[in-house]
Amino acid sequence: MSLIKRRLFTSTAYVSSHVGSAAIFLTPETNVRIDSLIPPMIIQKSRKYLKMSQAVSITGPKGEIKMPVPDFVHVDVNTAGQKLNITVDDASNKLQKSMWGTIRSHINNHVIGVNEGHLAFLKFVGTGYRAQLDKDGKYVAIKVGASIPQGLDVPNGIKVTLPVPTSLIIEGCDKQQVMLFAASIRRFHPPEPYKGKGIYVNEETIKLKNKKIK
Repeated sequence: MSLIKRRLFTSTAYVSSHVGSAAIFLTPETNVRIDSLIPPMIIQKSRKYLKMSQAVSITGPKGEIKMPVPDFVHVDVNTAGQKLNITVDDASNKLQKSMWGTIRSHINNHVIGVNEGHLAFLKFVGTGYRAQLDKDGKYVAIKVGASIPQGLDVPNGIKVTLPVPTSLIIEGCDKQQVMLFAASIRRFHPPEPYKGKGIYVNEETIKLKNKKIK
């Protein structure tokens, strides 16, 4: 039985990503500590389970973030070179290889967050659409055409400012929490494709559709 070879549309060799092996450079104000996580956390990943037996604490001028990491990930702190090196037990293992770059990206985002912070910009587009800060900045009231009061409490570790009623700035150390809160506010009125009304996050754009004429 002859083997059937699959035709490729390109002759370029497949190049794997090396994000996980890239070093993370630290500032002198950044402090990284690795502690044991007791009791360890068990997280399901597809059909497999990850054992989170250690926690990485990153401290900087903007605050502190703690992040659990799997037991097969090793975070080596090079104090002389002010950098972090992320390694895994078995780079040929599919699960470990996929998590290698993910863990490295999260830690890098946390290092940036505790030093510079992460921002999300929200823009309110529409007649009368606006936001308002209540409870000394701990509550965001949203007015986007609904007949009932709408809004969200500001989570801990998140700072919200309102330069103008139609623009909202969300700031925090944890990029995931910042973007999650921005997405929660956007959910009140996502941009609609006919008039373009809604809440836009960062540089978000939409393509307007032609109005249906009967």
